[in-house]
Amino acid sequence: MSSPPLIEIRDLCKVYRFGEVDVHALRGVNLDVGRGEFLSIMGPSGSGKSTLFHILGGLMPATSGSVVIDGRDLMKMSDADRTGLRKTTVGFVFQKYNLLPTLSARDNIAIARHIAGSPSGDDPRFREVLDLLGISNRLDHKPKALSGGEQQRVAIARAIVNHPSILLADEPTGNLDTENSSVVLGLLKDLNERLGQTILMITHNPEAAAYGHRTVQMRDGKVVG
Repeated sequence: MSSPPLIEIRDLCKVYRFGEVDVHALRGVNLDVGRGEFLSIMGPSGSGKSTLFHILGGLMPATSGSVVIDGRDLMKMSDADRTGLRKTTVGFVFQKYNLLPTLSARDNIAIARHIAGSPSGDDPRFREVLDLLGISNRLDHKPKALSGGEQQRVAIARAIVNHPSILLADEPTGNLDTENSSVVLGLLKDLNERLGQTILMITHNPEAAAYGHRTVQMRDGKVVG
């Protein structure tokens, strides 16, 4: 008997209200994501990709439908529950690295542990992640002393420091050149294959999407292929 999906999305809709106008960002999305899967999501601007990510990450509520993550129904969660989801269950990586410029790489990563209430001290699995990402020797540098690729690796480390079930990566190579893009995508693939990290990645690039196990196409708020 196969295990249930880690993420189950059913008839998910999101409507934004602008004055007297309703904008339908998601129109009945249905999608399952397996535990340990690397899923790429493609689609033009305005197709609903980022709205879907914001709902999955507990950053906004849906209008209707259901999202179940590891047996927990997001539609039934309070604001406090969704905050807890962001702390422990979902990690985010964005096109902009969003590192705090006054903190070292080490402290940028550590602050995520502090916010989640994780105990301080050495974590053997996290040391493995740092080695895998190749930033162990860059931890005492501030972001301005790091290359774009190194900053994104720090951002990835920060996103997974609390061992989230899911990593949401929104255009993670959008600000990187071809060489650094390949490095970051290879690292995401290693995290998936070596550590079993479930990854959902938004990308406009078919070559980037090919790093995933499968690709979902979105258009006009729907999954179309």
